[in-house]
Amino acid sequence: MNHLPKRSETKPEYRWKLEDLFADQAAWDAEYAEVRKKLGDIAAYQGKLKDAASIAAAFALEDELSLATERLYVYANMRHHEDMADSRYQALSDKAKKLSVEVNEALSFITPEILSLSEDQLKSFIEDPSLKATYKRTLREMLRQKPHVLSKNEEALLAQVGNISQAPSTIFGMMNNADMKFPKIKNEQGEEVELTHGRYIQFLESRNRDVRREAFKAMYDTYGKWRNTLAATLNANVTKNLFYAKTRKYPSALEMSLFGDNIPQSVYDNLIETIHRHLPLMHRYMKLRKKLLKVDELHMYDLFAPLVEEFDMDISYEQAKKTVYDSLAPLGEDYRRTLQEGFDNGWIDVYENEGKRSGAYSWGAYGTHPYVLLNHKDNLNSMFTLAHEMGHALHSYYSDKNNEYRDAQYTIFLAEVASTLNEALLMNYLLERSKDPKEKMYLLTYYADQFRTTVFRQTMFAEFEKIVHAKAENGESLTPQELCAIYYDLNLKYYGNDVHVDKDIEMEWARIPHFYTSFYVYKYATGFSAATSFAKQILDEGDPAVERYLGFLKSGGSDYSINILKKAGVDMSTPEPIAQAMSVFESLLDQMEQLAN
Repeated sequence: MNHLPKRSETKPEYRWKLEDLFADQAAWDAEYAEVRKKLGDIAAYQGKLKDAASIAAAFALEDELSLATERLYVYANMRHHEDMADSRYQALSDKAKKLSVEVNEALSFITPEILSLSEDQLKSFIEDPSLKATYKRTLREMLRQKPHVLSKNEEALLAQVGNISQAPSTIFGMMNNADMKFPKIKNEQGEEVELTHGRYIQFLESRNRDVRREAFKAMYDTYGKWRNTLAATLNANVTKNLFYAKTRKYPSALEMSLFGDNIPQSVYDNLIETIHRHLPLMHRYMKLRKKLLKVDELHMYDLFAPLVEEFDMDISYEQAKKTVYDSLAPLGEDYRRTLQEGFDNGWIDVYENEGKRSGAYSWGAYGTHPYVLLNHKDNLNSMFTLAHEMGHALHSYYSDKNNEYRDAQYTIFLAEVASTLNEALLMNYLLERSKDPKEKMYLLTYYADQFRTTVFRQTMFAEFEKIVHAKAENGESLTPQELCAIYYDLNLKYYGNDVHVDKDIEMEWARIPHFYTSFYVYKYATGFSAATSFAKQILDEGDPAVERYLGFLKSGGSDYSINILKKAGVDMSTPEPIAQAMSVFESLLDQMEQLAN
């Protein structure tokens, strides 16, 4: 079939069952009307939150409204994602978004009002036996946040500054996505094509070295022309972070960003220091890459080039499900029963259709099973995507099943662990069964590159952010030359002597959107390391490690992320999990070097 099928032409067994969330449109409308009616009820608590009973009642209503709104919002948007051109669901999605904003506004008085109480009053409520444990946890968290919350007038002023503080990110987004135009370069067929963000990685993965080099040069030449503006934009973002850190009485911008998840700075520092100690492994991988590519000099534009001749793995969706199911046997029968339930009972929207949202995700609302959106192609990547998204889905399933609504939502710091663990077990399964050396090398390269891009590269980004913020905090200016020098030196350090670190790479900082969501990228590296550590423990120890891991999935957000992981046997406040991940990377290199000889 050369054309994409319409939504109505896709088989029901490959569509998710959103009826499990709302039986029909009438049921959605009824819940929507109910939320609107209850919006008035919450206002009755304003100015009354002075005793444990009133706080408990307000929290209960807040949960009721939040959950209903979440259900309405998720359903409307998932319907919209089935076919983005369908105007009915576009309208429904807009209606749900507007409701969500209204509900948030109506509930916005609760936290400041409780925080205006004295510390002693808050402590007495936390001791109060009539308050549910989950509400006590909310109050304890408010007490922890209290030193960083300002007076009512100051908070109102900061809220007004909110729009201005978005400016660096908005300006960067406009420049990067709308205004910046890249030149034309020759593709593999020798045709002139315009370079775009989307095509850039495709060009870097080309087997033709001239194509890779041209794309690389054209990309960074373009950024180089805007270096002053882009440095000013990044500078403005750093200044904004320093302003908020100082205003909210945090010791530094880094500590402010870690405070929300209650992550000690040692976690961030440990990551960088442990990766520094293991950089010889990265340098070893670069040496091997140079050998396999048969080049005299390995350049920055060679880092994504395929190391194995064309190798296509044709994997149907049915086959992908079976392989994922078999590969997750180490997690035990309860986990696999739930996985099979998801496969069989309309959790997954499988194939692409006309107008369907691209990419993949796992989503849902508390109280109903999770959902997964895929755009499945019959290849290895799609099989890994299935394992990844079902990891998220089962994390949500176990979280929801074992926690009240308030405690079920896990943090971003934990989110990637369950999904990446599934990928690690799938990779282990495939490598153990692979008989074809070419297939094995293909798999090993795929996995080694995940370490390179998710652990090493994201840690390098995290280190760059730490350096530039520290310089700004010391009153040093971040000129374009300074930013380029810091970034270039980090590349020299991370990639080692077997890579010719092209001067152009000094401009790469200018095209990383994540630098506008400061101190976020380290979570990719810690999440991947925690998952790799779990996988290693599960494969080495068996049942005791599986029990600990299932305990992690069942914890949801009922404690701070770092404590949840620690209880399950992964202590991110020590270098151990990152060192364990590095030992897995080392074993991949051993296998690759054997195959290469």
